[in-house]
Amino acid sequence: MRRDYYIALTRPTVTVESNPRKILVSARSDILQRLSDSVVEGNSEAAAKWTSEALNAKLDPLEAVENGLAKGLREVGRRFEAGEMFLMQLILSGEAMKTGLEMLKPELLRQNKKLAVSGKFLIGTVEGDIHDIGKSIVAAMLTAEGFGVVDIGVDIPDQVFVEKTKEIKPSILGLSALMTTTRTKQRDVIEALKQAGTRNAVKVMVGGATVTPEWAQEVGADGYGEDAVDATKKARQLLVG
Repeated sequence: MRRDYYIALTRPTVTVESNPRKILVSARSDILQRLSDSVVEGNSEAAAKWTSEALNAKLDPLEAVENGLAKGLREVGRRFEAGEMFLMQLILSGEAMKTGLEMLKPELLRQNKKLAVSGKFLIGTVEGDIHDIGKSIVAAMLTAEGFGVVDIGVDIPDQVFVEKTKEIKPSILGLSALMTTTRTKQRDVIEALKQAGTRNAVKVMVGGATVTPEWAQEVGADGYGEDAVDATKKARQLLVG
């Protein structure tokens, strides 16, 4: 028997997938799962890699956010609330989601697509305070839960909060302050809103390391979040009224 004929007879059969759609669906599901996993693991490098894969595969950017990144952060929130994850893990997961979200924003804008929004949330750290981590985690968690979040940064003067509230017309305004010396600015912002005649048009939430439920009540805030998960839960309650 000729050797080449023998090889042809014994070569294993290769099954070719005849349904390209099935392959595409499988790849899409894999990318979405890996996006979710990268956030759960708090791995910003993996989040960037799989976001890039999603863009290259031309996945719907909205789906990449909602069924990938945000799904992962919601799972992190659930585990944190159950005591299965610690604050540092929550911080890393928030950063991973931010990494992916920033990469997807240009494509969302190009396609004129917007995340489904249950309410607008304006958030910033008060004047004199440059702490960003806690605020950013809250912003990421709120985004994962369907809020349209506008983060105006740190060290924000009272009047800027007032102007942005008038401009953006958020459902809720979040005031972050880490230090005892700066939390008094939360009261100042609320007073500035009253003087501008816009206090009744927005719910105000306060939070930060030195903020307590008693302080929130004293300054006239509508809500207080102990941490990012609690803040998200309270924000939903405020929306319902």
